[in-house]
Amino acid sequence: MKVRTVLLLLIAAIALVGVVGAVMMWRAGDGPLIASRSVLEIDLTQGFAEDRPPDPFGLSFLEKRPRLRDVVSAFRWAAEDDDVVGILAKVGASPGGLGSLQELRDAVIGFRASGKPALAYSETFGEFGAANGGYYLASAFDRLYLQPSGDVGLTGLYYEIPFVAGSLEKLGVKAQMGQRYEYKNAVNTYTQKGFTEAHEEAMNALVESQFAQIVRGIAESRGLEDGTVRALFDGGPYFGVEALEAGLVDQLAYRDEVYAAVEEELGDDVEYRDLVTFGAGPALGLRGGETIALIYAVGGIIRGSGGYDPLTGNSYVGSDTLAEAFRDAVEDTAVKAILFRVDCPGGSYVASDTVWRETMRAREAGKPVIVSIGDVAGSGGYFISMGANRIIAQPGSITGSIGVYGGKLVSSGLWDKLGMTFESVSSSENSEMWSGVQEFDELGWARMQASLDRIYQDFVGKVAEGRSLELNSVEAIARGRIWTGEHALENGLVDELGGFPAAYAAIRDELGLAEDSLLRLKIFPRPRSALEQFLDRVSDLEAGSRSARTLAKLARVGALLRDLGLPVGRRGVLEMPFVPE
Repeated sequence: MKVRTVLLLLIAAIALVGVVGAVMMWRAGDGPLIASRSVLEIDLTQGFAEDRPPDPFGLSFLEKRPRLRDVVSAFRWAAEDDDVVGILAKVGASPGGLGSLQELRDAVIGFRASGKPALAYSETFGEFGAANGGYYLASAFDRLYLQPSGDVGLTGLYYEIPFVAGSLEKLGVKAQMGQRYEYKNAVNTYTQKGFTEAHEEAMNALVESQFAQIVRGIAESRGLEDGTVRALFDGGPYFGVEALEAGLVDQLAYRDEVYAAVEEELGDDVEYRDLVTFGAGPALGLRGGETIALIYAVGGIIRGSGGYDPLTGNSYVGSDTLAEAFRDAVEDTAVKAILFRVDCPGGSYVASDTVWRETMRAREAGKPVIVSIGDVAGSGGYFISMGANRIIAQPGSITGSIGVYGGKLVSSGLWDKLGMTFESVSSSENSEMWSGVQEFDELGWARMQASLDRIYQDFVGKVAEGRSLELNSVEAIARGRIWTGEHALENGLVDELGGFPAAYAAIRDELGLAEDSLLRLKIFPRPRSALEQFLDRVSDLEAGSRSARTLAKLARVGALLRDLGLPVGRRGVLEMPFVPE
């Protein structure tokens, strides 16, 4: 080994050990380095990430968004830290779906239980637009300030569904699709020109359930009657003065006036700190506790590996990646249980079944699987969840849609308009079944319908097995229908309502641990930093280069330190993949 290589490795090792030592000394003291009278600030208008994509390109888009789990934990740590005297949040735009909003509201309410004030201010709740979700979150705070020029955009919920069947007709495109069954309404976008009776029934039930939850939350937080809040929605939006008169906000004030009011209440000696940065302090602590695997399924599920699409802002989770994560968690002797966080609208049946099998294998290996549903676990998202020991959802989480649809769009009419023709040759009777310019023949249509039947029966049967329900009762709540979490609980599709804290409690219960015992969350698959992936590329492209070999060796040193349980992170600094809870 060259002297230069040895020196590089030695320097890297010394640097890493030094950082480890600093962190251990930090945590061996009295806690995070924070002023004794601190007000923690957070911007709740920018949105959060459930998880960060593994590829550097996607990471560049989402890296600055704090993870929802980290924010929830930071609220809890702030409640327990005597140096924190209050929280001040900027609110306004909705940072996520209803499940995420309820997760954050629970965290705010949990912080308020410590007796410390949770204050919020907003420039506006919607400027020529609605802000129902943003206000729903804001209402959880003790006191709410609104800029005098701002509005409170309470206008109520609505779902607007596009139907393109008429457009397809004009284009000469025919949708040949089947569904199981009448409530599997995603297919209606292509086959209908408006709501079917079942589609309208399901959507009305969804809107009313979610709206009732929002009304109930605002009423409880603001000390109003449910009927009063419903009437307020009917009359919105409200100008600042009107919102103040209606009891929707506590004071009209600009940002500087809000900070002056905070210091008048808590003292002018307070210091302001970022809540998320504060939350990273406990996360860096090398603390004990049973190790729990944390596996994320965020985005539509596909076969193979997932990724992030910057054009649509959508993430995709791959069955290969998830299956490997489960296998690694099962093989890790330190891991005692698996927390499976699902925020997935659905996707491939085959990919979903692959992941379902790994959840069952984990249970067979004696490692309980607890599912925590975020905003949605629909269709394939519920498929990958249904085999867990326990499923926990927020009241507003979209859950279920036990069903399937499939088919194709036949575009021959469009090509006819353009004067384009197609000819083909084939080897077999059903070779042209999936042609985009030929309709299903009798045999092809029969095979497609048989495929839908097989998938639906498999789905229903596995729900019955996983949830310990009778087939008939599953059939009654399936048929492709979506439910909110509160209705899913009534129907036996989930076990409990709540978020991460409820999931942690379920894990402790499954493992027979004390309610206040520590848990260490270890993320699977281990997040690979942009630097690591770059080094891999360098090693691949310049395998003969001494510098590439040296960099690869440095990467292996980092990997070794991780294997030893030391938190080496994205930028070559310590970053704890184990979060004490």
